[in-house]
Amino acid sequence: MPESDIGMAGVGVMGSNLALNMESHGFSVVVWDRDPSFVEKAMAQVGEGKRITPTKTPEEFVRSIKRPRKIMIMVKAGAPVDWTVEQFKPFLDHDDILIDGGNSFFEDTRRREAALKDEGFRFIGSGVSGGEEGALHGPSLMPGGAREAYEEIRPIWEAIAAKTEDGACTTYVGPNAAGHFVKMVHNGIEYGDMQLIAEAYDILRRVLGMEAAQLADVFAKWNEGILDSYLIQITSEIFRVKDEETGKPLVDLILDKAGQKGTGKWTSQTALDLGVPISTIGAALDARFMSALKEERVEASKRIKGPQVSTWSGDGQYLIAAVHDALYASKICSYAQGFNLIRAGSDEWQWNIDSSEMARIWKGGCIIRAKFLDGIKKAYKRTPDLKNLLLDEEFSGWMEGAQKNWRTCLSVAQQHGVAVPAMAASLAYFDSYRTERLPQNLTQAQRDFFGAHTYERVDKPQLGAVHTKWEEEVAKSGK
Repeated sequence: MPESDIGMAGVGVMGSNLALNMESHGFSVVVWDRDPSFVEKAMAQVGEGKRITPTKTPEEFVRSIKRPRKIMIMVKAGAPVDWTVEQFKPFLDHDDILIDGGNSFFEDTRRREAALKDEGFRFIGSGVSGGEEGALHGPSLMPGGAREAYEEIRPIWEAIAAKTEDGACTTYVGPNAAGHFVKMVHNGIEYGDMQLIAEAYDILRRVLGMEAAQLADVFAKWNEGILDSYLIQITSEIFRVKDEETGKPLVDLILDKAGQKGTGKWTSQTALDLGVPISTIGAALDARFMSALKEERVEASKRIKGPQVSTWSGDGQYLIAAVHDALYASKICSYAQGFNLIRAGSDEWQWNIDSSEMARIWKGGCIIRAKFLDGIKKAYKRTPDLKNLLLDEEFSGWMEGAQKNWRTCLSVAQQHGVAVPAMAASLAYFDSYRTERLPQNLTQAQRDFFGAHTYERVDKPQLGAVHTKWEEEVAKSGK
């Protein structure tokens, strides 16, 4: 059997499409899966003359790859990754490269990279975004690991990645788990994006009473401007699809329970550990949890009454414009939170992640690809150590101008009883960040009262941590 350029372990939809993508760019691929039927199905899609070769055993698979071997693993995150690695290890040689392309938790990637390094192997955790179409035609790729290992796979990654005017949508993210960390945050931002779009849809649907066809036109128009993005595009297309049996818009027949695979939860947990506020992303995750309470919500809808206002009496076009601005402003806050989390992770683990490059490689291929990512790329080019996207002059100027519409949109939604948790979280983030003095002075006083946790005085910073015997002071006041 001739030796192949790279091996693909796990040939479900993503793995098989990535293999086809690699082969179409001139690389020979050998494939294996623990389930032989997956290999058979994948090979059924391979036309004559394609340099994709099936194998039956881990040993045959590994020995069919040119050294240093490059093996991409596309299996479910968690134990399946460890199991797959163990199948290959007896047949690997020093400096062979294993690449985990799944949605693995970055801490698992850190553990695997360190353990395999001790055994003489190299490990890369590479985020892959774009779904099955992206895998086949060009995803956004976020590889992290040893730099020399990345240089070995770089020709393949740059060939198969999506392309924009800025080049291939891949780059070296950073050491050990940097790639999977960035992919995790990407998915958290994706949660925020999707929830914000859902809230915009809900306002237009419930307050203005817009039908699916009208919504399709609105979102299609929005996709021609600053909201131009993959998610806005597919949203407009979703509204145009009708159920063949009933003739009704298919979206109206879909149960309102959203699933999640864990990356949003990991993003929130990591942000809590690092002390980074990501309120929009957290609200989006909460919204999915709330949607799962379908039976309770049905019962509550019968027993708990909301506002009596049911229709909008004002200018419909004005409200559409207000929703548009609220969506974009909220989106900026969500991305600001995500990029701050990337910076915090980079600082914590000394990864030296380039925020401008992350924005660049997300411009094509990935699920959150959007026109305004070019603005984010330029913002971090102008100021590499930018503390928050809201401080960039272009974004801050736009946000200030959009405030009236943003606040109007949220006010209308709340008056009509339409839940907008992510939009509201974004506005609260914006208002909190621009506020010089927050009310947490009272919080700190309470903590000192009941737990002697101390506080600092704004007028006497030289004192450091001080404690007040509050009950004694209250007694002195005569109250």
